[in-house]
This record gives sequence, C-alpha cells and structure tokens, in this order.
Amino acid sequence: MQAIQVQDLTRDYNGLRALDHVSFSVAPGEIFGFLGPNGAGKTTTIRILTGQLRPTAGSAQVMGCDVVDDREWLKPQVGVVFEHQNLYERLSAYDNLRFTARLYGVSPVRVDEVLSQVGLTERARDRVKKYSNGMKQRLLIARALLHRPRVLFLDEPTRGLDPNVARDLRVFIADLAGQGVTVFLTTHYMEEADRLSRRVAIVHRGRIVALDTPARLKAAYGSGKGATLEDAFVTLTGAPLRGRFEE
Repeated sequence: MQAIQVQDLTRDYNGLRALDHVSFSVAPGEIFGFLGPNGAGKTTTIRILTGQLRPTAGSAQVMGCDVVDDREWLKPQVGVVFEHQNLYERLSAYDNLRFTARLYGVSPVRVDEVLSQVGLTERARDRVKKYSNGMKQRLLIARALLHRPRVLFLDEPTRGLDPNVARDLRVFIADLAGQGVTVFLTTHYMEEADRLSRRVAIVHRGRIVALDTPARLKAAYGSGKGATLEDAFVTLTGAPLRGRFEE
C-alpha cells in the first residue's frame, strides 16, 4: 500500500481551477518534494490530503483512508505543519502541547518525549512569545508529532530560519523518514528539496509538469554540467534567465 495515492485530483474556487487532474503516489517512509511557484496549488493539495478541504473531482487516499469518506480515520494518521505559526504565544511550550495532547487523547508522557525529540526540554516552561523563530518552528513540529502520525505534511518548514537552525531541521526531517515516517514537503529552497527528497513533483498552474528524482530532473531540464534543481524549476515554471547580471 502506498502512503499517499492521488488520482486526477481537481479543485475549483469560484470558477478558477486551483488543481487540475493531479495524480501521484508516495511510498511509505519517502520524503516527497512538492514544489511550485506561489499559487501553484501546493497548500490546496495539503488541505485536501489532510481532510480539511473537499476536492471538486478525483480521489485521494492517505494510508488507505479516503480523504473525503474516511476523514475521522484519517486524522490520527497525519500531522501537519503549515507555513504560518499558529501557536498560543502566552502559554508555555509544554502547555501548548498539553492542550493538543488532550484533544488527541495522548498521554502527558508523550509531551515530554516530543519536547526532548526537538531539543526544547530546557525551555519547555518558557512562554512561546519569548521563543526565536527557529524554536517556534521546532515546537510546531513537536505538536505535529504528538500522536505519532504515519504521514507528516511540512509546508515551508525552514522559511525564515537562519542556516544553522535550518540545517538542524533538515537533519531531523531526514531522521524521521529513516524511522518510517512519510514526509510530504513543500519548500521554495531548491537545495533543500534536492538534499532531502527521494522524488520531486514540480507543479505549475495546478498541474504537475514534472515528477522524478532530483538527479533526473536536473539532467532533463537543467542547463548542462553543474545544473541545479533551481535551473530545472525555472525551466519548467518560468522564463529562463538570459545572461548574467553585469555591473
């Protein structure tokens, strides 16, 4: 069984097509990069796959659960970290997670476990408003992991983080996949997607325009020797750069 199976997924908003017959699958334990410009349909896809939004047409299953008909079974299977940090900043990190743990019926012991997992044990009783951006991002990931999801959706997890914190988060994400967690990753950092993802789908205007390993995408759509995933991305989704900047 695939961790994620999507067939002809389509979503319309007031006559505008955000997703247009998107199809792909993700294997268990795979880090799957889902890349595209702003407005390409990435967040819409995540919202559908996590049961928060109904598709207009098509079908999708996550860990065998239909995202429309089996939403109550789906919820325990998935964890989500959206781009915007929706934490209770007047509460401590511990209290943020304890509140979520009650909602999921998770033991308080698990709160201490995930705080340790993301390296926040020593600051667990501090109010979140005192946290750095990187610490808040780690707390969001801890919250998403509380109920031990089998599929983790990460929407721009390292956006705005300094290089050291971003690197630590990438190592953490890779470790999760090594433990068998399937990771669905959106990011605008092409190097990050290249390093982490087993395969990458590039979506443009609601359609998948390429899906393959980073190496094959670079070879097929890059600019020759030394091509980067960014080169392939630009070729597929926008006008290629012409020439170099000159003084």
